[in-house]
Amino acid sequence: MKTFYHQSYTAANNMDIQVSRPSLREDMKKTRIALEIAYAGFDNAVDPDMIDCYIYEINALLKRYKHLSALSAEEYAAQDNAAPTSRLRLLYEHSPIHALVSHVLS
Repeated sequence: MKTFYHQSYTAANNMDIQVSRPSLREDMKKTRIALEIAYAGFDNAVDPDMIDCYIYEINALLKRYKHLSALSAEEYAAQDNAAPTSRLRLLYEHSPIHALVSHVLS
């Protein structure tokens, strides 16, 4: 005796799902947390392939963080036209993440 199984998918028209874009601050926070996790993984990695993996992940996260900080600087400059972007660049250069990256990659 053969048994046939049939499953049908129906779209629920009454579901109102609202997806909101996370704020820039939330994105930066998530990126910082991911960086901390990647650095912890890099510190504990023994296998050369995993070390390479963590190096690539850290570099990607650093580029993402740099991009988000540039967007934040633009947003800040748009809100306050009198604020110079050089001051924000100095704040980024003296951040703890920048110090860690320059120490690890140099």
